[in-house]
Amino acid sequence: MNQIRLRGDSSLNQSTTAFPIDANGDQTRLAPRRKIALIPGSNAHLTDEIHCLLRRRLRVAGLIALAGNAYFFLKGLLFGSSFLVTTLDFSFHGATVGLMTALCLLLWSRNALSLRALRTIELTFFGSMACFFAYLQLNSFNHARDVLQVAGNHEDAIRLATTANGLRWFILIVLYGTFIPNTWKRCAIVVGLFVLTPLLLTFGACFKCPIMGPHLGSATVDMMVVLVIGAAIAIFGSYKISELQQEAFHARKLGQYQLHRRLGAGGMGEVYLGEHLLLRRACAIKLIRPDQAGDPTNLSRFEREVQAMATLTHWNTVEVYDYGHAADGTFYYVMEYLPGLSLQDLIERHGPLSPGRAIHFLRQVCSALKEAHGIGLIHRDIKPSNVIASQRGGVHDVAKLLDFGLVVHQIPVGETSSDQKLTVQGTVVGSPPYIAPEQARGKGEIDARTDIYSLGAVGYFLLTGQAPFVRDTAMELLVAHIHEQPSPLRDVRPEVPHDLETVILRCLSKDPTERFQDADALDRALADCDAAGHWDHDQAAMWWNEQIEAPPKREPQLVG
Repeated sequence: MNQIRLRGDSSLNQSTTAFPIDANGDQTRLAPRRKIALIPGSNAHLTDEIHCLLRRRLRVAGLIALAGNAYFFLKGLLFGSSFLVTTLDFSFHGATVGLMTALCLLLWSRNALSLRALRTIELTFFGSMACFFAYLQLNSFNHARDVLQVAGNHEDAIRLATTANGLRWFILIVLYGTFIPNTWKRCAIVVGLFVLTPLLLTFGACFKCPIMGPHLGSATVDMMVVLVIGAAIAIFGSYKISELQQEAFHARKLGQYQLHRRLGAGGMGEVYLGEHLLLRRACAIKLIRPDQAGDPTNLSRFEREVQAMATLTHWNTVEVYDYGHAADGTFYYVMEYLPGLSLQDLIERHGPLSPGRAIHFLRQVCSALKEAHGIGLIHRDIKPSNVIASQRGGVHDVAKLLDFGLVVHQIPVGETSSDQKLTVQGTVVGSPPYIAPEQARGKGEIDARTDIYSLGAVGYFLLTGQAPFVRDTAMELLVAHIHEQPSPLRDVRPEVPHDLETVILRCLSKDPTERFQDADALDRALADCDAAGHWDHDQAAMWWNEQIEAPPKREPQLVG
């Protein structure tokens, strides 16, 4: 019985390439296919991560502190307060709440803030709370002194006042240490100031006071215990957080590349947005982990095929910059990152394409396949999500063929190769909606005409908004590709020209001998269609500019 391994959504279904920018802000193309030396990166990128983390943490810490202060301020206004009784008291508290509100609004705004600006906000935020807590502490001691002149049990009253003040400072210290990313030394300096301030205020308020002075020692010790515990938690927490950030940063490094957010995942790996640490060039990095690859020979096959991919230089093929193995055995390869829309996303967002625009994309993919087929590489996974409509060099609607994860070498009839051992016979590979009949059977009869079939299925999708066969399960799709004929395109969308429909249906012939025999023949047939040339780069630029000004609707609509 055949083993079935179906290809899921492409790893690069989402937007995939950024390009170097020259001094004038224009995109430039680097010299292709150059090996990059493995040179350790700098800490500048870690600083960038801390910058983003600091803003997120300040937002959360700010909301927590603001909520607490605003609650007690409103409570004091409505029901009175033990310590805030004068207009000056409430004015100071209100000013603190107002300042904290303004800082929170700034942090949650879309304004770009430098690391220095964020550090200034950090110190202003926590400094304003420290000033208010110091004011509260002096008020509490003055209030306690007035009360103690009349009441007795001085020591218990002072202990209560110092405990309340110590708790406020404890919360401030722990909030700072656990939320704000710092080196432990910087955290220790700031926290040290937070510890010294209430202790000095306690000493100053009680030292010469005849009522509270005798109890200065016990009050100071009680407060010191609370503050030292808070300082220990804050400094150790800051140290561990910083250490974990460093470890996570280095864990996301592959040689000279730094991983950022995940772009997508497929059946054989994951794709991340990455960056070259020295060139600061964005790239897409595909990771194929040993446990995902299954048979260990798959990793060898991927490495072999990536080496072959690296020789492809066509404008319409995704460029491979580098590849290698991580320390844990993960195989990775680095590709250009293409901002844009996959053809799958393009149709889902905007509906079927005009015949001229569909031909425009299909001919570009044919051009990419000419080079690949010319050196014996069969893609085997051509589908709308593996073609990106991107902008390159100021040119719009540039089709980029990507995800060669299932690529295989075509072996001439009668010849054998050790490479064949890396491809399991009887295994179904590909994406069911666009798979060729010979792939669906799990046979080894794979050649350029297999890609022609899949490209014809992509053309069917571009023109009608649906794949040639729509079924509930993958197995039903495989059976349909093997035995059933697709509905004529004009039955689904009457405005499709007859000559273009004929070309697409010929690509979808069950018998490979009845299809176009190579990508060049298909390209010529598409060029002979009446709609060829009805879409050009100027129209594409105009269309994309309109989408920037007016975001696309989700309802299907004719594009182009």
